[in-house]
Amino acid sequence: MILKFTRVAALAATMNLAGSAVFAAASDYAFEPVSAEMKKGDDLTVAVRLTNKVTGKPVADAVIVRTRVDMAPDGMAEMESQVAPLPAPEPGIYAFKTDLPMAGRYQLSLSAKVQGEPETVTGKVVIKANK
Repeated sequence: MILKFTRVAALAATMNLAGSAVFAAASDYAFEPVSAEMKKGDDLTVAVRLTNKVTGKPVADAVIVRTRVDMAPDGMAEMESQVAPLPAPEPGIYAFKTDLPMAGRYQLSLSAKVQGEPETVTGKVVIKANK
């Protein structure tokens, strides 16, 4: 009888802990453009905001581990530009210097490490360059 009670208590405690644990996922974060349109040109600043979709708050201090800018949205993924990080203008905003040499849609692909998140956060942001 005592053994049965102990098992039931242990199971209840385990269920209670599992129910109260909160696990974030990489899909709980999103990158969005600060400005979705800009004039084409060289040495442009492209900025994105990283937010937690659950809380709606900006995510500061993420470490951007990969970036790529290309024209994949217009079927020209081979049209790639160099990307260089810039200092963050404010918490949760990540800025980069790049070239958008012709009018069209550019895709900024990003990967980031967020503190406390075991998975890498990835995202794609489309920016339109105008004449």
